Amino acid sequence: MSGVLPDPRRHAYRASLAAESLRGRVEAPRYVEGVRRQVEASSLPLRREPRFDAILDSEALFGETLTLFDESEGWAWVQLARDGYVGYLPSEGLTSAVTTPTHRVAALRTYVYASPDIKTPPLALLSLNALLSGAGEEGRFLALQSGGFVIAEHVRKLDEPSRDFVDVALGFRGTPYLWGGRTSLGVDCSGLVQLASEAAGLSCPRDADMQANEVGRQLDWQGPDALARGDLVFWDGHVGIMTGAQDLVHASAYQMMVVEEPLAEARARIASSKGGEITGVRRPAGLSAAGLTSSR
Repeated sequence: MSGVLPDPRRHAYRASLAAESLRGRVEAPRYVEGVRRQVEASSLPLRREPRFDAILDSEALFGETLTLFDESEGWAWVQLARDGYVGYLPSEGLTSAVTTPTHRVAALRTYVYASPDIKTPPLALLSLNALLSGAGEEGRFLALQSGGFVIAEHVRKLDEPSRDFVDVALGFRGTPYLWGGRTSLGVDCSGLVQLASEAAGLSCPRDADMQANEVGRQLDWQGPDALARGDLVFWDGHVGIMTGAQDLVHASAYQMMVVEEPLAEARARIASSKGGEITGVRRPAGLSAAGLTSSR
């Protein structure tokens, strides 16, 4: 075997074992097919190492599926089906009883109730894009196959994406900045882009460098291509979404929250804090020059 090793963030291999699909590409003493599991907690931290004080790389939401390759001392080494990200999750939040999602949470967050009554104490709090398996409606509620009820107005069928991912991102304004965060309780810059894109049915990888290389098409924004609503603006390790020709929304580690502000102000501040200049601008697939998303 020779050449550059595949990105370990999206390829499941480590010193002791690797995914069977990587046989012939990486060397490992053991190769494992893995087994399918589903997240049954509201969300789970995906960490770089099997420790609660390890770096948070991402989060897996309720209903997401994954492949589990190894499990030890309460930690599962997994690869997420959504974006292929690899890391360690707490095992107790996973189930082998995998159900097929029919809906996703479309509100910023919503409660799961024990019965179809808003006066009953909630069982869980789910964030945008959590995946649900519906078992039928009861009044204003959607009953879940896993038990519990959510407000039907807060969810959409999987084939009914949001029409404008910029509006979704703007709904996160005021959400605290959290490195690796992917929920409405805490989100980072690339997590915001990914969540908003997924809500609108647009495929999007997890990290800013991946997004800068893979999302849509590169714009010559200093030449003939004017900035428009929905364009993604990149710095080294940072990304924001244009909400128009002049402003952008982003999860800012300076303000420590999601904010909308003039691009010129963000650009000057980032440059003065040694964050560098803009490295590129990309227009996601599904956007026109006017910045509108398709309905599918």
